[in-house]
Amino acid sequence: MSEAALAQAILAIHLAVIAFNVLGLIAIPLGAALGWRWVRVRWWRLAHLASWAVVALQAALGRACFLTIWQDELTGAATQPLLERWVERAIYWPLPIWMFAAIYLALFALVVAMWWRVPVWRVPGRRGA
Repeated sequence: MSEAALAQAILAIHLAVIAFNVLGLIAIPLGAALGWRWVRVRWWRLAHLASWAVVALQAALGRACFLTIWQDELTGAATQPLLERWVERAIYWPLPIWMFAAIYLALFALVVAMWWRVPVWRVPGRRGA
């Protein structure tokens, strides 16, 4: 796989993670209000919590996302196709890292708070489920 193709694959994964994180922030409270059972599924909620924990920890440590670093190492903006440059401008904002840390830590706190406001369901008869 070429470096450009690998960089595009990393960008696609990054977009999927962002979509998962953001849509989860919306879906959990909305789903609780509308009675959607899937927003209380433990493995899904744990994946959402873990994903936000990684994002918040990296920002709190003053580090860019590892996906961003990998992509930057593989490609330069000058050689990127127009659509890829547009997507990158949408997800990579020119803000200081401390602002990302504050935003991500606040959103992570929201995800943690949703564990109490919208508790996950335990499966009867399964220990630790």
